Amino acid sequence: MRNHLARSDRTDAWGERLRRLAGKIDTLADTDQHRLNHAREIAELRRRAATQLHSICAGFVGSVNRLLSRCEVTLDPPHFLAGSFQEEGTNLFQINTRGRILQIEFSATQDLTSTEDFRIPYTIEGSVRAFNQDLLDRNRIEEQLIFFTVEKGRTMWRFFDARTYRSGPLDQEYLLILMEQLI
Repeated sequence: MRNHLARSDRTDAWGERLRRLAGKIDTLADTDQHRLNHAREIAELRRRAATQLHSICAGFVGSVNRLLSRCEVTLDPPHFLAGSFQEEGTNLFQINTRGRILQIEFSATQDLTSTEDFRIPYTIEGSVRAFNQDLLDRNRIEEQLIFFTVEKGRTMWRFFDARTYRSGPLDQEYLLILMEQLI
């Protein structure tokens, strides 16, 4: 009788362990689906961020060109669609006026978000390089870091100057300041 009770207890314990395992596996499915949805949301956010950055550049170039009569500022590529964003590689925009160049390079972070190089969580990282022939002759290129930050439901492009620790929004005003320094 005692052996029968021990076997029954083991069967009950086995059944309970199986139920717990099944519950954990079901929870894993929910967790995996949540992670997959979050990854899709971040991928879409990155595509929108890249088009937003191109729009900032295009707005700046358009504003300057409306005031020019003898030359032109160019943006390469002149058009950018969300599907053009390279999730696995480097993306590049370039603003050029008569050999004065702002080069904007950016890519997705390895993880969905990071705080490795900037205190505010970000999902895209890169840099803006400003140079002209005079700077190149002196082996000098001005460079500042850029990040697409995601904080408490608020997203924005930011720059960070590692030499001065100055930070702010990456907008047309920022591009104007950089281009003024090159001219």
